[in-house]
Amino acid sequence: MANFHKAERKKGKLRLGLAGPAGAGKTYSALLLAFGMGGRIAMIDTERGSGELYSHLGDYDCCTITPPFEPKKYVEAIRDAEKMGYEIVIIDSLTHAWAGQGGLLDLHGHISDKGGNTWAAWRRVTPQHNELVDALLQSSCHIIATMRSKMEYAQSEESGKKTVKKLGMSPIQRDGMEYEFTVFMDIDLNHSASSTKDRTTMFDGKFFTPSKETGIMLMAWLNSPATEEEATRPSITAQPTELQEQVKKTAAATQQPATVPAAPTETQPPAATTLKGTIGGNGNVNYKTILEAVTALELSKNNYEQYCFKRYGIRSLEELSSDQTKEQAKLIDSLKRPDRLQSFREILGVIEAEQPPLSQLAAAAMAQNQIPQAAVGAPA
Repeated sequence: MANFHKAERKKGKLRLGLAGPAGAGKTYSALLLAFGMGGRIAMIDTERGSGELYSHLGDYDCCTITPPFEPKKYVEAIRDAEKMGYEIVIIDSLTHAWAGQGGLLDLHGHISDKGGNTWAAWRRVTPQHNELVDALLQSSCHIIATMRSKMEYAQSEESGKKTVKKLGMSPIQRDGMEYEFTVFMDIDLNHSASSTKDRTTMFDGKFFTPSKETGIMLMAWLNSPATEEEATRPSITAQPTELQEQVKKTAAATQQPATVPAAPTETQPPAATTLKGTIGGNGNVNYKTILEAVTALELSKNNYEQYCFKRYGIRSLEELSSDQTKEQAKLIDSLKRPDRLQSFREILGVIEAEQPPLSQLAAAAMAQNQIPQAAVGAPA
């Protein structure tokens, strides 16, 4: 005989999806939302350590998933987070499980190439996707998952001038994935969010910048009894009195202010505070002082440079912008913690393993007439 019980919203766990193009602020927003919700936070990072760049926001722990991005790696990481007592799990990003190296589309392609039947290949791919979805839905943790968006370009005219704008469209995941979430938000390059699915009804038709306050509100909604007024809630900032009181209680319990400034953006990190310890306290930081700190930490300068090249799309550390330099200074300062230093060593180790041998680099450079043969020891 089936056992029924009275439905109570407070027994539920949040499933929140965030989709947007590169630079929209998905990782930053996910962390701010998680800090507003309160509790221990675990981040599953597939972005080669980029999730660790925001340690100045607060305390959270990371584990890095490297290629191949098989769904079972995500499932194992989620279950490990549950066993270790984390309340919130951020998956940054869920896109890799679908379209990344070794992801489900990659697997489908390999199976199809061998058997020649694309429909039959889905029989082996779909169960792995379903296992991942089940892990997300059945987890005892709150889940926040970021996803990259497919890109579209649109031409618009402003003040008589034609401009091309980059637009984020549907998330890069299996069709219908967004319907698995309690709330699904799209974030644009102006860092403005809107909901495409919202079981809370708080965000319908609204445009806002995700912040800690948004996380507080979501937790207040989860912990408050349902009201008839929710069906016609007029505004994200005008909840029923009972929910407003719950927001205040949740904010007090998590030691968060009831009103929090708008979230900073991924591409525009807040100004650096006075640097201490590793880099020095005079605040005069440039790529040379950062490299000195890297050397003092006994990290590979070459691997660190490759990390910066990949992250910022530059060819020399001299090309680092002021904001990028400040961001790296904060990252290096955070490595004073042994656990963060070890994690960053592992990130650099992955980058080192991905680099082609020097002979390949030299051959490629000579082929493009970038360096003379004498520079690599060949006869002039």
